[in-house]
Amino acid sequence: MHTNKFSGQIPSSLSECSLLQTISLSDNNFSGHVPREFRNLTKLEMLYLGSNQLTGAIPREIGALSSLGELDLSNNRLDGAIPKEIGALSSLDLLDLANNVLYGGIPKEIGNLTALKGLDFSANNLGGVIPKELGKLHMLEEVFLGLANLSGSIPKEVFNISSLKIISFAFNNLVGALPSSMGHVLLNLEQLYLHENRLFGVIPDSISNCSKLTLLVLASNHFSGTLPTSLGNLRLLKRLRVNENMLTNNAESLELSIINSFVNCIYLEEVYLDDNPLDAILPSSIGNLSSSLQVLSMPSCGLKQIIPKQLGKLSNLIILALGSNDLVGFIPPMLGRASKLQGLDLSNNKLIGSIPDSLCDLHYLYGLFLSTNQLSGSLLKCFGNSTSLKKIYLDSNRLTSKIPLSLWYLKDLLVLDLSSNFLDGYIPNDVEGLKALSLLDISHNQISGNIPVTIGQLHNLISLSLERNKLEGSIPKQISQIVSLEFLDLSLNKLFGSIPVSLERLAYLKHFNVSFNELSGEIPSAGCFKNFSSTSFMFNKELCGNPKFHVPPCHSTHHSRIKRRLLIALASLGASLIITFVIIAFLLAKRQRKFQVPSMTDIGFPWDKLRISYDELSRATSCFSKNNLISSGSFGSVYKGTLDDGTLIAVKVFNQSDDALESFNVEVEVLKNLRHRNLTKVITGCFAVDFKALVLEYMPNGSLHQWLHSQRNFLDMTQRLNIMIDVACGLDYLHNGYAMPVVHCDLKPANVLLDEEMVAHVCDFSVTKLLTKEESFKHTETLATLGYMAPEYGSTGMISTQCDIYSFGIVLMETFSARRPTDETFGEDMSLKSWISDSMPHDVLQVVDPNLLRADDEDFNVKLQSISSILELALHCADESPQKRLNAEDVVVRLNKIKLQLLRSVGS
Repeated sequence: MHTNKFSGQIPSSLSECSLLQTISLSDNNFSGHVPREFRNLTKLEMLYLGSNQLTGAIPREIGALSSLGELDLSNNRLDGAIPKEIGALSSLDLLDLANNVLYGGIPKEIGNLTALKGLDFSANNLGGVIPKELGKLHMLEEVFLGLANLSGSIPKEVFNISSLKIISFAFNNLVGALPSSMGHVLLNLEQLYLHENRLFGVIPDSISNCSKLTLLVLASNHFSGTLPTSLGNLRLLKRLRVNENMLTNNAESLELSIINSFVNCIYLEEVYLDDNPLDAILPSSIGNLSSSLQVLSMPSCGLKQIIPKQLGKLSNLIILALGSNDLVGFIPPMLGRASKLQGLDLSNNKLIGSIPDSLCDLHYLYGLFLSTNQLSGSLLKCFGNSTSLKKIYLDSNRLTSKIPLSLWYLKDLLVLDLSSNFLDGYIPNDVEGLKALSLLDISHNQISGNIPVTIGQLHNLISLSLERNKLEGSIPKQISQIVSLEFLDLSLNKLFGSIPVSLERLAYLKHFNVSFNELSGEIPSAGCFKNFSSTSFMFNKELCGNPKFHVPPCHSTHHSRIKRRLLIALASLGASLIITFVIIAFLLAKRQRKFQVPSMTDIGFPWDKLRISYDELSRATSCFSKNNLISSGSFGSVYKGTLDDGTLIAVKVFNQSDDALESFNVEVEVLKNLRHRNLTKVITGCFAVDFKALVLEYMPNGSLHQWLHSQRNFLDMTQRLNIMIDVACGLDYLHNGYAMPVVHCDLKPANVLLDEEMVAHVCDFSVTKLLTKEESFKHTETLATLGYMAPEYGSTGMISTQCDIYSFGIVLMETFSARRPTDETFGEDMSLKSWISDSMPHDVLQVVDPNLLRADDEDFNVKLQSISSILELALHCADESPQKRLNAEDVVVRLNKIKLQLLRSVGS
């Protein structure tokens, strides 16, 4: 049944009904502003205008409605500040302004609403701090301030409102610790949401006094200390989420102590302990947890030893997540008794043995995640009967034998990843049974035979990975029928024949790789193939086509044997003449070189017409005098110079080695198109056969390295923060602001130059790599500077934009600690990163540059907190896993937030 909704503007004529007590116009399509004329409705007690399309500011005249008891303006598009006049509504007991675009902070006049029971300002862009005047609302029962861009600490006065039942301050930038006595007052508290903030310190033991608490959500903060077992006293607790903190297990017990304490929580439904350094053993008592338990999530907690079989007793368990730990031994067959299980994640452990048949008894199983273990044996045939299965991840194990035929008939399966095992056999012809499949990855196995033509009937497939197998035959043209395909990798097989031209029709295909096969014929060049590079077709000797693919052009005729012999003879004669000519030319050139001025060549720069001559550069640098030498490296030298018109310049001269010339080509390719405030500015260049130089803007304040490691120079905290924001902005442009991602590959303080205004400019693009649109990484043999290289760069040569983020994290640490990553004080067991990580969060002062922060500093605590936040960000950037690092855009946002909070706090 369709419900009619009113639209248009709210009629101001309603204000003529002077005795009106209630206006309820919620859930309509009214637009325009809240009528100012409502100020005349002095008898109005309830005003409901929520869930419309109202815009503009909340009128200040609303403060005249002295009888108003409930005001709901939520779920509109209201902007502007919350008027302080709202504090005059002394009878108000419900105020709901949620889900608008209000800004300007929470007015302290809110403390005058002493009758208020419900307050909701969530999902706005208020900014500022939570006013301590909120503590005056002694009748307040529910307060929602989540997702409101709030900062600062939570006023202790809030924790003294004994009437509170629900507190929700989630998704803000709140800092500080929770008061140790909070549980002594909040005896009526039922729900506490503080997740996604930056709160630190311990979880107070007194919280166990909040005996009515049912939901406790403290996830994604910086809480530390022991996970309090006193939480087990919360008998009514249903959901506990303390994931993504720094909580530890009770040091007196190897077993996870919190599990034993939860035995008394008979209503417990969800427990999330993810990403805490618990380093403990799961006790057998885990089977005694509440029969109501539905979610037990503990990935990345440092769990050790075996998985207790008693988990099978949790009959109502829906999700069990124990991935990314150090669990060993077998998968307990008793898990098959947890009959309602829908998600089982045991990936990234050290489990051995076969997959137990009992898992087929989990008739509701939706996702099975057993990747990256040491499981052996064959795949279970009974999985073919598990009609509920949607995702199967069994990759990176030691599974053998053939893929069961029954597995190819799971018509509702979305993901099948069996890669990196020892599976053999072939892909059956009736593969089309996997009708819903979006990802199929059986790469890195020993699958043989042909790719069946029926694979073209998997119309929902987005990713198909068959690389590194023993597949033979041709590439089926029917693959072109998979119109949704984005990723196709058939490399490292024994495929022959041509690449089907019909594949050009795959409009969404972003990654394509058929390297290391035996393919022949012309490479298609239209459609999606316009975006592919030579790396997609390497080591197929018989391929031909467009020169951009680094293959020979295709020919339709052949030379006769006589012609070939004649050509060989002529070539030999020509080679002899050329060699003779080269030797003569070399001797003459060597004799005359000192009298020659290098000749110019055109390389297609946007500033070719502004090119400078060799003679002028020579004059500018006093014949490249050592007195003007700024720096030198393996690829050349940089000189300070003064042009004829008095302009100061920096001249980067490349030597004539092969590596230096390659570096020159890379730098030319990058700098001829890049334009950004925080990148080196190229003025012009001098390009000749035996002389190549770039003319750069001179940076009078030298490099960041000189400022950090010199007794004469000093950068204060704001200067260092500004410099690193500049560097992050430069990286953001390289990674996200250019037509294709640019990886700098050698970010370090020496490659950050400072101009007259101390604005930072990233320089030296000599080892930079350009990624094509379809590439997220690339391999290189060129190594960058030791100490700043990401682990995957140094060990495998794999570079990506995340390598720059790692380097940025190290530079950020060096900037605020003034310690090089290769400092002699760091032995084999320590690095700059581990030194700083070990100091967080309680010993930050030990790693800060002593010249940056002094005990008698007026803003000591504010600055220390800011530095702590900066170093936390640096550690996040320098995570060992590329996937866990931030992107440059997020780094810029976070650094600017830290700067804004610092300036506000110091200013106040």
